[in-house]
Amino acid sequence: MNDILCHQLALDYCCTEEEVRDEKDHFMIYKPMDGRRRFQNDDECFLKIVVANNKVLYAGKEEIISWCREHYKIPGGEWFLEADNLRPLNDRLHSEGKKIKFVHPFYISDVKSEVCTDGLDIKWYEKGELERFRGDERFGEALAFCEKAPDMIAVTAQREGKILGMAGASCDSPTMWQIGINVDPGARGSGIGKTLVALLKNAVIEKGILPFYGTSISHISSQRVALGAGFLPAWAELAVSDI
Repeated sequence: MNDILCHQLALDYCCTEEEVRDEKDHFMIYKPMDGRRRFQNDDECFLKIVVANNKVLYAGKEEIISWCREHYKIPGGEWFLEADNLRPLNDRLHSEGKKIKFVHPFYISDVKSEVCTDGLDIKWYEKGELERFRGDERFGEALAFCEKAPDMIAVTAQREGKILGMAGASCDSPTMWQIGINVDPGARGSGIGKTLVALLKNAVIEKGILPFYGTSISHISSQRVALGAGFLPAWAELAVSDI
């Protein structure tokens, strides 16, 4: 368990770092903590669940936390996010006008990678230079333009003036920045995604910040980019939204 990640999960899930590290599941009444990840509008979080360190942390409103404590008595997180476990939860959420929004794996890396950029023109953009890409549908994963988790830095790979891909990092918390990636359809399969994510990861680490990468459980090519750029799986997270 990475120390920065442990501290972050404690803030996100309203518990102590000791509770993140121990072997027990924990059910916490949610209250917004300073320093939490802000990629969602979570001031009034109904429920969120994280599986990390082979256990489960729950945070949310008192009524749904009481329900989770009653229905998820068997401890341990290895198989928690199987469909049979989530179906009754989604049914319960529906009764409150809510639904499961996503269940995503997340990756971290705290080690810089060697990166080969031969044949590519690499260009960097700092926070103030990113506005030019607002509304550009080519880069919807790399840049979110989220007020609560602002985009901080991006890097592109170009050839003959054409952008082949972009990776961007958003400030989801003071200590953890999330990396996203878009690759032009004509350049996919060439390793550009892995190259850009690794370059950006290195730059974030140099700032003393822990980079992380999230994707869909079924997005295998995205997971391969994360692994190829030196990231390792660290946790899985379930988020809830209005129906």
